[in-house]
Amino acid sequence: MPPSQSAQVIVVGAGAAGVFGAIACAEAAPSATVHLFEAGREPLAKVRISGGGRCNVTHACFDPAVLVNHYPRGSRALRGPFSQFQPRDTIAWFQRLGIALKTEADGRMFPTTDDSATIVEGLLGEVRRLGIVLHRGIAVTGIPQAEDGFTVAVKGGTSWRCDRLLLATGSSNLGYRLAQSLGHTLVPPVPSLFTFTVRDPELHALAGVSVEDVALILPLDDGKPLKQRGPLLLTHWGLSGPAILKLSAFGAVGLHRQRYRANLGVNWLPDFSQDQVRQTLLNLKQTQGKRLVISFSPFPALSRRLWLYLLQQRVGLDRDLTWANLSKGQLQALVTELTQGRYAIDGQGVFKDEFVTCGGVALKEVDFKTMESRRCPGLHFAGEILDIDGITGGFNFQNAWTTGWLAGRAMAALGNKTSAPGQTLDPAKSRRNG
Repeated sequence: MPPSQSAQVIVVGAGAAGVFGAIACAEAAPSATVHLFEAGREPLAKVRISGGGRCNVTHACFDPAVLVNHYPRGSRALRGPFSQFQPRDTIAWFQRLGIALKTEADGRMFPTTDDSATIVEGLLGEVRRLGIVLHRGIAVTGIPQAEDGFTVAVKGGTSWRCDRLLLATGSSNLGYRLAQSLGHTLVPPVPSLFTFTVRDPELHALAGVSVEDVALILPLDDGKPLKQRGPLLLTHWGLSGPAILKLSAFGAVGLHRQRYRANLGVNWLPDFSQDQVRQTLLNLKQTQGKRLVISFSPFPALSRRLWLYLLQQRVGLDRDLTWANLSKGQLQALVTELTQGRYAIDGQGVFKDEFVTCGGVALKEVDFKTMESRRCPGLHFAGEILDIDGITGGFNFQNAWTTGWLAGRAMAALGNKTSAPGQTLDPAKSRRNG
């Protein structure tokens, strides 16, 4: 490889946003030379392992005003972009490749093959068809300042010159460093989408037990309490499930400040008022007085194992207590535990299906019509390098597709700093480097 080469467009990072941006650029400007650099050996590595290997491509939410509510950070900035490219457009785009998506009961959308390789191979097929040059295992080491365009230094001493540059490096330290070197402010990244650690061995023994619908409340020191409702899963380290993950996303910054220490409120019976729960228990005292309280769960949503845990470990009732002998104080304690339980969060757990952070390039420094930097003309951003993150369910991939598409279309403008978005690159200046 010669010590210096040139391209009109360079994309750094071959994840979902980078690959989609490169494709969008090459589609809009077929004569452009587009080069895609990936530090790892395999492009689209996160796409391949996401969703348990099935790839949750997007979510069946087709109203941009509703869609943005699924982004704890970036919702306002994404309102315009989603009016240009939203889940309906994602579905149509993959359909053009012959890849059909299906919608599951909770709105998540997967390829009908249930295999992420379908998405990976479809995207890489477009990379090859459009003549995009993919450089695997070649890390960008720096982007020295240049008077015109960009000089991109890569590992091994080679440098490349380009007119347009897209940084789509996800939440990598390298991407953040490159963005800062080009004049951008970095919102400190912290984890998003994680589970809660609760140090309670008796709770851990219930690992695998789930409740279809709970209401959660999370008081934070720096703002009003956060609320969330949905399924909850008990694990061998604490609490997980969709409701917990959503709460962790919206509370990511506050929980980080509190070192992942907080008191979580759990209402195990959100469809019942406290009075209704109390009346149910009083009825049992009258009609089932001779039966043991532990003998069955009077609420179908709560399994017997969970019912036993709540009675014995949380309220402290004896195993041989009958309904008739349940005192007024014990009854009230049980009502409180069922509707206002308190669980001490004592750390951040793991969530293997998603790898998401909040933080990144400050959004006010980016033009969301083109994803172009407001500080460095010709520089574009897409995906998780920005201070944008969504909850679980396909929303983070939709952010990648949308911002990558916008950036790619904008980079298909004339390869100089004064061109208008939408102009195609000058074919006379194009050179295809195989």
